Amino acid sequence: MISAVFCFPIGAQAYFGPDSLTLETPGQKIILDQPTLQNFVRYETALSPLSSSSSEIEDTRYCPKGESLYCSIALSRHARGSIAQSFITLPNERVIREYLETLGRAIDQPAINSSFAAENGKVKLFTLGKNGQALDVDQNTKNIIAALLEFADARSKTIELVINQIAPDITSGDPSSLGINELIGEGMTDFKGSPDNRVHNFTKGMEQFHGLLIKPGAEFSFVEYLGEVDGEHGYLPELVIKNNETIPEFGGGICQVSSTMFRAALYSGLPITERRNHAYAVQYYKPIGMDATIYIPKPDLKFLNNTPGHILIQGKIEGTQFIFQFYGTSDGRKTKIDGPHIVERLENGGLRTTLFQEVTDTAGTIMHRSEFKSKYAPASLFPHPGQEPTFTEKPDDWSAKQWKAYQKKG
Repeated sequence: MISAVFCFPIGAQAYFGPDSLTLETPGQKIILDQPTLQNFVRYETALSPLSSSSSEIEDTRYCPKGESLYCSIALSRHARGSIAQSFITLPNERVIREYLETLGRAIDQPAINSSFAAENGKVKLFTLGKNGQALDVDQNTKNIIAALLEFADARSKTIELVINQIAPDITSGDPSSLGINELIGEGMTDFKGSPDNRVHNFTKGMEQFHGLLIKPGAEFSFVEYLGEVDGEHGYLPELVIKNNETIPEFGGGICQVSSTMFRAALYSGLPITERRNHAYAVQYYKPIGMDATIYIPKPDLKFLNNTPGHILIQGKIEGTQFIFQFYGTSDGRKTKIDGPHIVERLENGGLRTTLFQEVTDTAGTIMHRSEFKSKYAPASLFPHPGQEPTFTEKPDDWSAKQWKAYQKKG
């Protein structure tokens, strides 16, 4: 505890600590002056007997907050004249921690995994992994508090900030050591007829996944690796299906990426743990029933890497074909895809489809079998801008909720 005893008027504040504190990092010095350090302490008041007088009480610290009023009643006039009000300064751990957390955002650097790419069917190293770093907020908070407590030793202090090194998950420069040996599956969609903004968006989206490595046993989340989708991150407005409409929004076309990823995971024999179809059948994702819609934060596309090694994702565009290829370790599994099949054509123009994935091991034993059911509403219920029909009565295939929303829009 930093403490000093002086007589001050009620409400006064004093700082008893080093005049400056220098925080050192490799190649950088951060000097904290007294006004900054003043924020690192908090103040409490206490009563203590004057050294020149004998107090009528052995310990005046029993006085609670509001002690002036209390003690004016509880203590005699002589006692009140024999004690002094003092300020005790204590380290403010919360403020110190908040300062270091802010500082950490400028110091912290994520670890970078080794990156690979496939050329002509062979996997090659692009860059080796690199350590990251993170400011140790807990330890540095303790060190600053210690410096404040020991201010009597020096009017200035220097602290070497503790920065922890973070090793990347993947440091090897040898693809084979990670089990990246061969092509284990690929998926393809055709974006013929896509407007320029749409092509721009899914090409940019592909960059988020090109070169991505998925650990053995890890569950892949499309939304997690996609990141922010907005104008600030380079995406353009394009049509998306949202709130029973087809409207322009930043990132329209990203589902070309997720639908292609779904097919690559499907043909690689990986278990799909989360997938949802679009509200209506989209021309770019034929055959109908093999699409996967995503939107941040939900719905998401997820699958599990249950192969013996890492999976390397490679994306490319050839003509109007968008392709994802998965490289990894083949364990001899065989994947059979049945469908998609249209199982029902609804009177309102909608569709129901089903798709089966069956994966067997080298002995012919089924590892997993999944069915993906999709239900698509008619596209007419989701008009594009400028294509909205006008209704004076509720269409037979509309729900009461849809009709109410339509009327509300006028």
